[in-house]
Amino acid sequence: MSIETGLAGRAVVVTGAAAGIGKATALRFAKEGAKVAAWDVADAAALAEELKAAGAADVLVAKVNVADAASVNAAVAEVVAKWGRVDVLVNNAGIVRDAQLVKYKDGTVQATMTDEQWDAVIGVNLKGVFHCTRAVTPHMIAAGGGVVLNASSVVGLYGNFGQTNYVATKSGVIGMTKTWARELGKFRIRVNAVCPGFVATEILKAMPQKVLDGMVAHTPIGRMGEPEDIANAYVWLASDQAAFVHGAVLSVDGGLVTGT
Repeated sequence: MSIETGLAGRAVVVTGAAAGIGKATALRFAKEGAKVAAWDVADAAALAEELKAAGAADVLVAKVNVADAASVNAAVAEVVAKWGRVDVLVNNAGIVRDAQLVKYKDGTVQATMTDEQWDAVIGVNLKGVFHCTRAVTPHMIAAGGGVVLNASSVVGLYGNFGQTNYVATKSGVIGMTKTWARELGKFRIRVNAVCPGFVATEILKAMPQKVLDGMVAHTPIGRMGEPEDIANAYVWLASDQAAFVHGAVLSVDGGLVTGT
């Protein structure tokens, strides 16, 4: 017996859709027959045909910098002009600029995390989520409801060496999710966060095998996640099957937090 998601024909925006989890998520919504707006700071024009082939009811691919409010506002206006509404927003876009807060060796400071590294990650991973949600939710309110899904991370729950900036954003996303759940629930807007564990994106797969083996060793289920694992979680949370799930933080990590 198939599960009816109720997503056919709904207007879905996915940020950071050019590759990895974002691309898998956009394609997964397309398979449900949704109208998919795929945003990325990179050129993702080639994705349009893939989304159509996957079953999307309609497609809109746009170059959007989520760290820039004007870019986001213009992109939202384009979606609303085309489809009249936004039913689902997946705030997936994110970057890393890893560095220790202070690298200290042989009695001297060797390096520190720079303002540029801090600001870049905050701008995309935290401020970008704010920009997109602020721009989209008035349209959801006018339409009588919607779903906002935010990408956090397991490191937002327990921290990670060398990722002060990234962890700050992913913890902040959890805080924003819970706050918006309180503020937006009365408008029938559901807000939830997803915390992926180690996922086999192209960036991660390029790491040394020893590092990858260590990630798997810390994951009780015995493998790394695939982008589709996270995409499936987003689709379920957006669907009618999750109609009473609100303000939740869902770990999709193969038991990583339990294993640590």
